[in-house]
Amino acid sequence: MTEQSSENDQRQTSESLSRAIGSRYLQYALSTIMHRALPDARDGLKPVHRRILYAMRELRLASNGGFRKSAKISGDVMGNYHPHGDAAIYDAMARLAQDFTIRYPLVDGQGNFGNIDGDNPAASRYTEARMTAVAEALLQGLSENAVDFRDNYDGTLQEPEVLPAALPNLLANGSSGIAVGMATNIPPHNLDELIAACLHLIKAPNARDETLLEHVPGPDFPTGGVIVEPKENILEAYRTGRGAFRLRAKWEVEDLGRGQWQIVVTEIPYQVQKSKLIEKLAELIQTKKVPILADVRDESADDIRIVLEPRAKTVDQELLMGMLYRNSDLETRFSLNMNVLIDGRTPKVCSLKEVLRAFLDHRRDVLLRRSRHRMEKIDHRLEVLEGFIIAFLNLDRVIDIIRYDEDPKAALMREDWGRDFTRATSEGDYRTPPPGEGELTEVQAEAILNMRLRSLRRLEEMELLRERDALMEERAGLEDLLDSDDLQWGRIAEELREVRKTFGKSAPGGTRRTDFAEASEVEEVPLEAMIEREPITVVCSKMGWIRAMKGHIDLGSEQKFRDGDEGRFLFHAETTDKLLLFGNNGRFYTISATNLPGGRGMGEPVRLMVDMPNEVEIVDLVIHQPDGKLLVASSAGDGFVVPEADVVAQTRAGKQVLNAKDGVTAKVCARVQPGDSHVACVGENRKVLVFALDELPEMGRGKGVRLQKYKDGGLSDARAFALSDGLSWTDPAGRTRTEADLTEWMGKRASAGRMAPRGFPRDNRFT
Repeated sequence: MTEQSSENDQRQTSESLSRAIGSRYLQYALSTIMHRALPDARDGLKPVHRRILYAMRELRLASNGGFRKSAKISGDVMGNYHPHGDAAIYDAMARLAQDFTIRYPLVDGQGNFGNIDGDNPAASRYTEARMTAVAEALLQGLSENAVDFRDNYDGTLQEPEVLPAALPNLLANGSSGIAVGMATNIPPHNLDELIAACLHLIKAPNARDETLLEHVPGPDFPTGGVIVEPKENILEAYRTGRGAFRLRAKWEVEDLGRGQWQIVVTEIPYQVQKSKLIEKLAELIQTKKVPILADVRDESADDIRIVLEPRAKTVDQELLMGMLYRNSDLETRFSLNMNVLIDGRTPKVCSLKEVLRAFLDHRRDVLLRRSRHRMEKIDHRLEVLEGFIIAFLNLDRVIDIIRYDEDPKAALMREDWGRDFTRATSEGDYRTPPPGEGELTEVQAEAILNMRLRSLRRLEEMELLRERDALMEERAGLEDLLDSDDLQWGRIAEELREVRKTFGKSAPGGTRRTDFAEASEVEEVPLEAMIEREPITVVCSKMGWIRAMKGHIDLGSEQKFRDGDEGRFLFHAETTDKLLLFGNNGRFYTISATNLPGGRGMGEPVRLMVDMPNEVEIVDLVIHQPDGKLLVASSAGDGFVVPEADVVAQTRAGKQVLNAKDGVTAKVCARVQPGDSHVACVGENRKVLVFALDELPEMGRGKGVRLQKYKDGGLSDARAFALSDGLSWTDPAGRTRTEADLTEWMGKRASAGRMAPRGFPRDNRFT
């Protein structure tokens, strides 16, 4: 052999091997796509699931019958239809029985078929199974030539290429699979909503995707949960066949009394194993990634009950769940990829409308095939009935032939029954058969010979005539059905309504389980969310030394201060509170109560906690109320009402609220209660003015408007009050006095006012 011929042989061998590998890989890819990974759009099943249901039908495992060992079922499937491992077949069958995996289970399992914790099913020899009513609906019409059959893998048996599928199983139960170069992932949906969409599609074949979304708002997962995907995203996913759905756990707050509470998770996202979810939550606690979560307990029985304990009762519930959504599988994302086999052969990513249309077209094919099959049965029965009627009308001759003729079948077929066929019928009239009606066919002759003797009575002849008339009427109806598209779609709609009545929202377990909600944004954890809520007593001296004593002590008790100092503010608070300090420079400073020094010593200067200048004096120190309002005023008598939410400072430098310049200082900071209707102000000249609160503007920052007019001096004090309660103050003797009739001091804002009532404090202050 020459060197050149050897080189050619090597090249030919290499090319042949390449072609062989390519050809075999293509066959493998097509086999995986068509016979393993992708579901059929018509019945929503993969071959293994279809074969499991068909084998259970052959074993007569009806939903109202007995159970059979799962090993027997998987063995029959493997031996007759599915030449693969029995473990894979049993796993597929077990999945069809899991109500936490399949929205409408197709297998009724008895025994351990796994659980939502992720535990595997028991061995097939320990479990039993039968079909459910939903599975029977998928198989309905299989014996009526509704679908095509093909040979099984060894040619000894026949199996259906697709099931008749009386319901849209593909979307109802969903499907997932990975093929070669493509995949599919379809979530389960609510059957009642799917049938409503199908009925609408029958009425309006060109229905828009937005209209279908009104009937099918989104998936309906068997484990419930809450879908927080925006509606426009859901519409786009159903329109294109690709998208995703954000799914969150469902939870509720359980009140434990005395301000204590806990969160109970009652539904977890689809395909999340509860045991792994608990492990992840415990890890978050251990690593302190969610510091406001103190403990997690699994108190589940037949239902889901995961208890989450907060670090403190002041923790914001939405904030806690938002952090857990971000860091655990309490929120998941389910991808949608409706890649299915159209007509069992062509893989295609379909929209919601295309999948429903494929199902409806399949139902029409099934209806036509079942109708034609029924017509064939009717024609055969009518042929037999005509033979029976001829025999009854000529009974003596038939008996004579059967008794004495050596070949009665041939004799019956040779006999011309038309000559003696004129006879009274059961109704009493007479008729003559048309030409050829008196001749018996082989089918009729065979039926006459197989007829029982007990049928040779007058009553049976009447029954035959009634049955023939009924069949003729049914046949005429089938002919009309086959000739009319409107009648066909009307019959399909009627069948779908029956399925809806059986498995829809009025049936047990048919109501929607998955809710819809808008996703709340997850915020960063503020410091106060991680603070344990405890009572404290805030003590602040005149010189600005502040401390916090544990518990709520008696406010009348004597406190110790530094030499030359004295007490000024003393009130009850909690560690989660924010304190608002108002300086005479018009700035508000925010102090967290949990950062106050302990009460054993004299405290610390407040100027170490905020950047308040040394020359600035404290006007007031109050507890922040997020929904509250404050009346602020300057020594010049200008002021306004400001919402407390607008005065909270985010930095140590505080927030400028009241503008005070040219020797004017902030003088008043008084809380405005919800029922307050008037403002009382008193000047250094001891004149008091009362005017309506609504004359003051509400603003976030500024100089304000004039409260009271002065010739000399300025504002001493101001407060808001309810006119019906009267104006109160503390007299020099320490007694509280109330002036109910304020007509003398009533006026318009910016008036001069009248002299204070007798007994008014000499320091010109209301408190």
